[in-house]
Amino acid sequence: MKKLILDDLNRINVDEFKSATKTPIVVVLDDIRSLHNIGSVFRTSDAFLIEKIYLCGITATPPNKEIHKTALGATESVDWVYAENVMDVVQQLKAESVQVYAVEQVENSVMLNQFEVHAQTKYALVFGNEVKGVQQAVVNASDGVIEIPQLGTKHSLNVSVSAGIVIWDFFQKLNALQDSK
Repeated sequence: MKKLILDDLNRINVDEFKSATKTPIVVVLDDIRSLHNIGSVFRTSDAFLIEKIYLCGITATPPNKEIHKTALGATESVDWVYAENVMDVVQQLKAESVQVYAVEQVENSVMLNQFEVHAQTKYALVFGNEVKGVQQAVVNASDGVIEIPQLGTKHSLNVSVSAGIVIWDFFQKLNALQDSK
């Protein structure tokens, strides 16, 4: 097997990304402290054609040298908006008929592997602060809460890892729905 180089990968450019049909997912990052986590979520969002990222609260915004280190240009391809108050974003998305799901460990959460996506539905995935998680008010306002099953001794994952796992899961489930048509 030959390792592929960039030219072999046939990636789209930023203009093609902007005009491509997007995966019906928006990501909401609330009070994310680490610039590298923010950049990583941008890069993952680029990889799976995510529609938009909302950066809320203390979450830093591009342009930023530290975000760029992990985003590697994805801040140019993925649309993003800054909003001071995450609850305003949640209410706006719900008013637009977007299904809002917090990713958190709570009573009566749905395990990610058991969560069913639906065709013709746009989803918002809310990821919270690295220490405090998703705010209780956001959990209360969400249409539901998704939890990533974990079997080891640790009780949490890095927020950018969590975002990658959940985005990938939604992406492949949504594509499976499209393929079954």
